[in-house]
Amino acid sequence: MKKLLTLAAAILTASSAFAQNAQDAAAAAAQAIADAPKAETPEAKPNYWTKSLLTNINFGQMSFNNWAAGGDNTVTLAAYIDANANYKKGVSWFNRDVKDMSWNNRLQLDYGFLYAASKPLLQKNTDRIYFESKWAYQIENKFYFSANFDFKSQFATGYEYKTPSSEIIAKYDPSASSVEALSKADQRNAWKDARVKKSDLMSPAYTNIAFGIDWKPAAWFTASLSPVTGGFVIVAADDQALRKTYSMKLKDDGTYKAARFELGAQLKIDSKFTVNDNFNYTTQLVLFSNYLKHPQNLRVNWDNRFDWKLAKYFTATIITNLIYDDTVYSNDKRIGLQFKESFALGFTYTFTAKK
Repeated sequence: MKKLLTLAAAILTASSAFAQNAQDAAAAAAQAIADAPKAETPEAKPNYWTKSLLTNINFGQMSFNNWAAGGDNTVTLAAYIDANANYKKGVSWFNRDVKDMSWNNRLQLDYGFLYAASKPLLQKNTDRIYFESKWAYQIENKFYFSANFDFKSQFATGYEYKTPSSEIIAKYDPSASSVEALSKADQRNAWKDARVKKSDLMSPAYTNIAFGIDWKPAAWFTASLSPVTGGFVIVAADDQALRKTYSMKLKDDGTYKAARFELGAQLKIDSKFTVNDNFNYTTQLVLFSNYLKHPQNLRVNWDNRFDWKLAKYFTATIITNLIYDDTVYSNDKRIGLQFKESFALGFTYTFTAKK
């Protein structure tokens, strides 16, 4: 019995010593963890860019079958892209106070066509490439030095579709009294023969570099006055009639140059109104005076766009474009005021980059 008691005491003594050692080891480990240098979480780098991409596809169709009032079967399809990449950062130059510096870039692409049964070929009804890049540096609360570059042209050849003459119709069928009396293949060829080219890729194209002052009294309004604005009007297509249409200079050999340089002053006004989550209106008015020729005759470009959100991904859009340019002629007559309007219902989705 005495031996058993001695053994039990020895076991208890050993257990107590082991528990004490374990506690000491745990305390030492906890202290080591507490004393270890803490890993610093790296600060997120500031992102000075905001980016967005709006896409829009519009489709329309109209069909008539034995319709007494008459009509023309048509199909229309158009796509629009509006991409923006804008940079803004506060900077301090020459020991001055921190001022805003920005670099805004915008690319707009428009293309659409229609097909009408009465003219059995695809007809372009909208076509536009517009790129604008502006650097600005704040000099006062609402005023900025600015440098602006813009480019405007179109993707494909544009035509005026005139009714085929009797000579063109007789070329395919001397007995036919009208273009409708021709076969579908001959109708298509007759309409092609009768059309008149009005534009082409880079024909015309407009490029401008402008230096001046921006006034931004509110986030939705900017007015840019650029007393030094230089650029080119380009007609790259080797088409003498087309170059004449856009007043290219006549060379000594009787042909027209492909480009014309202009130097003048420009006033550009941009506004964007967001009435609510469902309605937006954007407008841009550009006035240009060419110092080198008839500076009193202002060139006017006024674009308007109304977007009304009908559902999550569906939008009604109205676009108007007004142009006055006294250098554009047709049949040796000045065209003067030009106006285009379009209304469309379509699918719209906007991609926005995360900050």
